[in-house]
Amino acid sequence: MARIGLVAHDDKKDDMCAWAERHRAKLARHQLWGTGTTGSRVKAATGLEIALLKSGPLGGDQQLGAMICEGRLDMLIFFIDPMSAQPHDVDVKALTRLATLYDVPLANNRSTADAVLAHLAN
Repeated sequence: MARIGLVAHDDKKDDMCAWAERHRAKLARHQLWGTGTTGSRVKAATGLEIALLKSGPLGGDQQLGAMICEGRLDMLIFFIDPMSAQPHDVDVKALTRLATLYDVPLANNRSTADAVLAHLAN
């Protein structure tokens, strides 16, 4: 069982919900963590059990980063909106930096998330 973090920028939350719904059966076999709004939306759309953290701008990104540092997160699915400036960009950069530093698989879009999840399922 893998420990997976889920987060999406505002304009990507619908994509995250659709992706999670499509992979519901696979995701149900893993332990899921989500930032407040993303996790709540995915939970409502799929019925999956998701441990909710703070909203990203209110510390949820940093909570996921701490989990990575502590070895408590195996994979991060972070649907980033490359076309919109984010007011908490510093937190976003810190989170992606920690995933890279600690060699945690990081998927920033659907096709990468599909590939990483398929690898976990094997």
